Amino acid sequence: MSQPEQTNTPPTTVSDDTLRRFLGYHMKRAFNVVQADLVATLKPFELRMLTYTALVLICDNPGLSQAQLAAAMDVERPNIVVIVDELERRELINRTRVPTDRRAYALVPTLQGRRLCGQAVAAVETHEAKLFAGLNGDMRSEMVAILSKVRGA
Repeated sequence: MSQPEQTNTPPTTVSDDTLRRFLGYHMKRAFNVVQADLVATLKPFELRMLTYTALVLICDNPGLSQAQLAAAMDVERPNIVVIVDELERRELINRTRVPTDRRAYALVPTLQGRRLCGQAVAAVETHEAKLFAGLNGDMRSEMVAILSKVRGA
């Protein structure tokens, strides 16, 4: 890569040609679009991406521990406490001691939490249908397979 000419005049357009050679750059740019739309989708439910993810995991896996939730979300254990506290404060989940391990908490959704989760999941399904309308089923499956390979799953 050659050095650009030194000038005091800003360019009229910004070239990202070098960056476009990298898959990670395209993934990040695509994620920015998905994230911005998802933030707007979840806003009416007063959920953020992390609280939404935690709520869905708790609803799908009632009784899981905070440690299991942290591992599933790839979040440090101390950080999961903040997320769980928020969901509990909003009465979307209950946190109860596990009888066999007094240090562990079982996370269980409340009726209100299950209802909100269902509404939010439906909104996210609509968000994804709109955002990925140009991809057919085979393309979506291939994309999931490729991204799963990248993350080692």
